[in-house]
Amino acid sequence: MEIIREIINFVNEILWGKNILVVMLVGTALYLTLRTRFMQFRLFGDIIKILGKDDKNKDGISSLEAFFLGTACRVGAGNITGGPGSIFWMWLVALLGAATSFVESCLAVKYREQIGRQEYRGGTPWIIEKRLKKRWLGVIYAVASIVCYIGVIQVMSNSVTESVNSAYEIDIQKIAITLSVIVALIVFIRGKKDTIIVALNKIVPVMAIMYLLVVVFVVLTNLTSIPEMLGNIISQAFGVKEIAGGGIGIVIMQGVRRGLFSNEAGSGNSNYAAAVVDVNEPAKQGMVQALGVFVDTLVVCSATAFIVLLADSSVIAGTSGMTMFQEAIKSHIGWIGIPFTVIVLFFFSLSTILGVTFYGKNAINFVSEAKEMKYIYHVVVVLMVYIGGIEQNFFVWSLADFGLGIMTVINIICLVPIAGEAIEELKKYEKILKREKQN
Repeated sequence: MEIIREIINFVNEILWGKNILVVMLVGTALYLTLRTRFMQFRLFGDIIKILGKDDKNKDGISSLEAFFLGTACRVGAGNITGGPGSIFWMWLVALLGAATSFVESCLAVKYREQIGRQEYRGGTPWIIEKRLKKRWLGVIYAVASIVCYIGVIQVMSNSVTESVNSAYEIDIQKIAITLSVIVALIVFIRGKKDTIIVALNKIVPVMAIMYLLVVVFVVLTNLTSIPEMLGNIISQAFGVKEIAGGGIGIVIMQGVRRGLFSNEAGSGNSNYAAAVVDVNEPAKQGMVQALGVFVDTLVVCSATAFIVLLADSSVIAGTSGMTMFQEAIKSHIGWIGIPFTVIVLFFFSLSTILGVTFYGKNAINFVSEAKEMKYIYHVVVVLMVYIGGIEQNFFVWSLADFGLGIMTVINIICLVPIAGEAIEELKKYEKILKREKQN
């Protein structure tokens, strides 16, 4: 076990500590933004219209449903933490990374496989196998996915139990059992459409609206402090103090790292969601997934940062993580801030657990076609929810970092050489959009 820990820590130090992933992610995002001719900005209006159209099918999964799935995985409890220095770099990663998300999701639709009349599965492993003819590399990516998701599930579960326990002093084991039962009921119940998709269709909109309404209230009641807050973000992102002390690299690294964990652009994670949509045009779904990057980082993460940064500094002094967020929201909306934080964190964490469970199920399907593997995986998920709920394990964070790092390296190396295919799909779809506007 100690050897495994050392290997994981060694790999994490190389990928995260030496800024290798920063260079790969930002470089790829810049390259693909140029190759797509800034599609995320140029076609933003079209992207909104595409998502707004009701393309739900009776049996197939729609673009909107996949958008909710991708949002569930992106908007986890990790987004409910502040950090003025890194938020600017998170914005930059999102603005550029949307092009990366478009390309990888477009290719995921192109190289998926159909398993029913309106049912599909796919993702980065399928791209690697079908296009690059390297199944062994696809298996490594899929296994890295599962390792990452197991880590994320435990971290999310622990966030829920600690939040409820600190607010109401309810026994952690009881909270963990309750959360495990809820997850088990959702993942094991069978219906016409995947029950995880159905559950997220109900959870994500409610979660987002409830959270953003409070954020709007906070911003409106602190309008005079907005300029100072923005100045604080910029000064800490490019601050003389950080540059002089050699800390600017750390600030950038934290921003890019949080950006990757947050919006997933470059890791290939969202490919699992994009591939299942009942859509004929790969570029159409690529555009929808690109919007998900904007929504997560520019809306949800920014909203969270604003709540913390607009709070009275004396109130949040000496706090960090969830405690800081709870105190910040309490200072804005009073005593109701505590139950509100608990509810929001529960929804954020539950949606992420369900989302990565869906992703992991697809990764399992790639590694093995045996039906028993899916049920074993679901049992492991429920078990990890319970274990994560009763105990905080920092090694689990390392596992999530490790899995995500390996996924990102493989995805980018495989993505860049074949990005031209997604560009061609984009050109074809732009012609369709142009014809639709003329009619």
